[in-house]
Amino acid sequence: MAVLSKEYGYVILTGAASFVLVTHLAVKVAKARKKYNVEYPTMYSTDPEHGHIFNCIQRAHQNTLEVYPAFLFFLGTGGVYHPRVATGLGITWILGRILYAYGYYTGDPKNRRRGAIGSAALIGLVGTGVYSACQHLGWICQD
Repeated sequence: MAVLSKEYGYVILTGAASFVLVTHLAVKVAKARKKYNVEYPTMYSTDPEHGHIFNCIQRAHQNTLEVYPAFLFFLGTGGVYHPRVATGLGITWILGRILYAYGYYTGDPKNRRRGAIGSAALIGLVGTGVYSACQHLGWICQD
């Protein structure tokens, strides 16, 4: 049975910081809806003049939400045995998502690649989570 270390608090704070990120991206979409006159429940704009910019703002948020459950799961499970590593990867994911979003906001979807470090961090979290599961099952010796 795993006992959560005091350092697991950093994992929890990283999860809370990720919620601030997702909220920030949602606010950006809400402001863009007003600016570009895209009413709810319309997801994407068809406006030939400014629709592309709104759609980039919307996609940055939507894509983050698409990977958010996996991020939280692997942050939480990877942090059980490796709280420092999971926290570092979690913070890197958050910074990567910021770079991703602000690159996308330029209107050139290629600029979202600036946030590729976030994808690498998520892959690291998956590895950390799987490694923690193997440790928990006793398949890997613990220090």
